[in-house]
Amino acid sequence: MNDAPLYPGATLGVLGGGQLGAMFAAAALRMGYRVAVWDPDSDAPAHRVAGLSFTKSFSDAIAAQEFTRSVSAVTLEWENVPAALCEQLAERHPVRPSGAVLRVIQDRIEQKQFLQARGFPVPSFRIVEAPHRLADAVNELGGSVICKTATSGYDGKGQWTIRHPAETAGVEAALGAMVPRGARWIVESRVNFERELSVLVVRGQDGDQRVYPVVENRHEGGILRLSTAPARIAGVVSEQARDLAMRAVRALNGVGVFCVELFHTRTGALLINEIAPRPHNSGHYTLDACSVSQFEQQVRALCGLPLGEVRLLSAAAMVNVIGQDLEAVTSSQGCRDLLATPGAVLHLYGKRVARPGRKMGHVTFLADQAEQAEARASLFEKSLRS
Repeated sequence: MNDAPLYPGATLGVLGGGQLGAMFAAAALRMGYRVAVWDPDSDAPAHRVAGLSFTKSFSDAIAAQEFTRSVSAVTLEWENVPAALCEQLAERHPVRPSGAVLRVIQDRIEQKQFLQARGFPVPSFRIVEAPHRLADAVNELGGSVICKTATSGYDGKGQWTIRHPAETAGVEAALGAMVPRGARWIVESRVNFERELSVLVVRGQDGDQRVYPVVENRHEGGILRLSTAPARIAGVVSEQARDLAMRAVRALNGVGVFCVELFHTRTGALLINEIAPRPHNSGHYTLDACSVSQFEQQVRALCGLPLGEVRLLSAAAMVNVIGQDLEAVTSSQGCRDLLATPGAVLHLYGKRVARPGRKMGHVTFLADQAEQAEARASLFEKSLRS
């Protein structure tokens, strides 16, 4: 396999065709590359901007051969693509991040154990390998906990909050109803956090790293609703968060764009919640507020090119457009009001069905100060609820 840099004109493959894949493709096309998207959903947004589209199952051997012949390097937009496929593709082409990194990250238990074994701070957790053992884990941790599927969960899916032991039986029944052979769950102590933070880290094949400003996030129902950049935290906390994120990605030997999600506790500690091996929703502000976006960085890291600067040109607040929010944004008055707001930048993903909890787009509000951007974002959120 040739690890020489890939220059404009090469064809880049991306596994997954959601909005992250579409934004990656847009960045690659702007830089002169061709893009091949593989996603079994023929209606996935990235297919509409790709030069080549593959819509067979990820397990289709013929599709894998055709995809391999069509591309010069491969990345991903979703951590739940098969790690075995990434390892197969890596026999012929650079795959960044690697299948080995994916195997650690796509299983919450493996990820937590990897981090804990290397001395990284994580919430207290227990492993549950059968539904009837859930009560033991809850009792051992004490207090309020969150039970999560070890694999495949995202945006609050596959998660149950247990605030009192009496609620354990109901969750146990839910686990029993869904259990496939070999299923596992992780039970974590709920963290009494002051704020949720995230840090985008870009790492090249040569070990060079770039770190974006720390972002503060707010979730609703397990789905990101608001991100503010930069986070309004003390400088020492920002430096600690950036250092922790860089060390975690270095420990993984990851190449590409990673988002390290953190809890900043009320005692001042920082705990790693999860790591995403791809561009992240909380980094969408980089499209409008930074000189080089997270998606261009993904192209650069994949192609073995110099990483870009991470300069923040403007404070920003990003609000997700979720489910039926789309109606308010696309109505005549709602659209006019939004676009009349100074610094508002609208991004819609082109998804045809607005299901509850589905991310349909986002709006970034730019301003000189984070407080001003956040105030505009708050007014927009209120309009969605009215």
